[in-house]
Amino acid sequence: MGKLPALFFFLVLGFASHLFADQVVLTNGDRLTGTIVKSDDKTLLIKTEFAGDVTVQWPAVAQVQSSQPLHVTLSSGQTLAGPVTTNEGNLAIATASQGTVTEPKATVSAIRNDAEQTAYEKSLHPNLLHGWAGGLNLGFGLTRGNSETKNFSLAFLADRKTSTDHIGMYVNSIFSGNDAVGAVPTTTANAVQGGIRYDRDLTKRIFAFVNADFQTDELQELNLRSILGGGLGYHAIKSDKTTLDLLAGANYTRENYDTFDRNLAALTFGEELTHNFGSTALTEKLYFFPDLSETGEYRGAFTFGSVTKISKWFGWQNSFSDIYVSNPPAGTRQNDLVFTTGLNISFTH
Repeated sequence: MGKLPALFFFLVLGFASHLFADQVVLTNGDRLTGTIVKSDDKTLLIKTEFAGDVTVQWPAVAQVQSSQPLHVTLSSGQTLAGPVTTNEGNLAIATASQGTVTEPKATVSAIRNDAEQTAYEKSLHPNLLHGWAGGLNLGFGLTRGNSETKNFSLAFLADRKTSTDHIGMYVNSIFSGNDAVGAVPTTTANAVQGGIRYDRDLTKRIFAFVNADFQTDELQELNLRSILGGGLGYHAIKSDKTTLDLLAGANYTRENYDTFDRNLAALTFGEELTHNFGSTALTEKLYFFPDLSETGEYRGAFTFGSVTKISKWFGWQNSFSDIYVSNPPAGTRQNDLVFTTGLNISFTH
């Protein structure tokens, strides 16, 4: 092949690579070429060859031209599929069944390529084993010589969120012992807290929930506290970075202590806050349980946690909880605090 034909071949090849790529033109005249991945009514994500993933503000997009079929969801709920071009500020979708359909840009609520659309449709009806995310924090300490101690801590969180429901699970545990000869007590801490909650959206803001929580505390002489409850909640804030839920309902509690058993009905009032900024995620929960069977008695629970990502799989986790009981057994304290910290192993499935 001579120099001129070879040069012509590579020019045609370069032109064809742009011809079969998606293009986005911004209101300031900048042009991006690559593969449109997805868009909502706020941003558009395009994967470029040299700049990687580029996110631009959706209002700043002046023109769109796709060589691949895109799935365009309208505010009415209708979804149209086909190559997309811009026509006088509107989006023209070349569908296979209806021909070219033109819709105002303002009515577009989402755009997805084939891969994103497949993932989105799977997320609507996920298998119960899929969609989980969480982390595990384990800690262990041991001393020998002038002191003879050992301690173990565990913190576990797991969440599964879909577009209509949410499952959350947690476990916090701490154990500490003194093995020195004559030490009293030999067990200086032995507490376990765990539970699960299921939420189901009734509307965009209102949801129903059921929950089950379990607690033990050797030094408070608590063998097992079982709490079964449910009620309604309100999504006061629901965004990608911040969520704030307000909850109200009722619960039934059974407590088994070394010296007596107690069954009681109580109301449930609570709030849960999560916030993500940068590589750190914060969670905070506050609950108040006034007894219905014993007026003036109540329980309270406060938890606070943070996870700072170090890498994809590892992070630094802190977990603090305080459970208050207004009427514990005689000779025991009303507050029980548990704090754990250490490396976090995160997972997704």
